[in-house]
Amino acid sequence: MNWEPWTGCYKVSEGCKNCYFYGPYAKRYGQNTIKKTDKFDWPVRKNSKGEYSIKGNKILPTCFATDFFLPEADEWRKEIWGMIKERKDIEFLILTKRIDRFPISLPSDWGEGYDNVNIGCTIENQELADYRLPLFLSYPLKHRFIACSPLLESIDLTPYLSGIEHITVAGETGREARECDYEWVLDIRKQCVEASITFWYKSTGSLFRHNGTVQRINPYKQTSLAKDPNINILNGKKLF
Repeated sequence: MNWEPWTGCYKVSEGCKNCYFYGPYAKRYGQNTIKKTDKFDWPVRKNSKGEYSIKGNKILPTCFATDFFLPEADEWRKEIWGMIKERKDIEFLILTKRIDRFPISLPSDWGEGYDNVNIGCTIENQELADYRLPLFLSYPLKHRFIACSPLLESIDLTPYLSGIEHITVAGETGREARECDYEWVLDIRKQCVEASITFWYKSTGSLFRHNGTVQRINPYKQTSLAKDPNINILNGKKLF
C-alpha cells in the first residue's frame, strides 16, 4: 500500500532514463503533467465512525511513483506536511531524486525533523552520490536511508555513511535496462558491514552480471533472485 498524493514526473538525472513508471516503455510514459490524485488527503480521511481510513502503526511509502520534491508540488507539500504531522502513528517513507529541493516548503516547526518521517535519497552513480549525499547529510532529519536504484556502476559510499540508517540496492528494470553487476552490490554490502548499517538487496534488475556472465532476468523473478543469496543485513529491522 503506497500513498501517491500526486501523479506525473519527468527526468531529472541518468537514473530516470528507463524509469519503470515514466520511461519509454512504461504505462505512464509521457505523463509529465503533475496533478493531484484522488488520494491526496488519504491519511487523514475518516470513515462514518470517525476512524481514520488508514490504520496506524504501519510504514506508508509515499510518492514512490512520482517525486515528493517536485517543484510543481511546492504548495501542495505544505498541506502534506500537515497531514504527516497529524498522523504521528504512521511512519512515512519518502523517496526522492530531488534532495536538493528538500528545504523548500518545510513546515515552520520542522526543527531537527519529524520522528515519523524517513527520507531516502536515490543515487545511481558516483557523480550523483558525490553531489546529492553531502546535501542530504547537511539537512535536519531524524531518519535517513540511501537507495542505490538503479545501480549503474560501482559506488563508494564510505564518506557518506555517518548518520545513514539503511541502504537499499536494486538493478534497473525494463526492456532497455542497463547492466547491474553483482560485484557492485557486494561491494556496497561490504561498506554497510563496516559501517554497521542495515542492507537490503531488493532486485537484480533486468540485465544482471554474475561471475562474468550477463543474464536477462524475468521481471517477476528479479526480487526472488535477489533474495536467494541471503545477503541482506536487517538486524531485526522491518523491510520497507
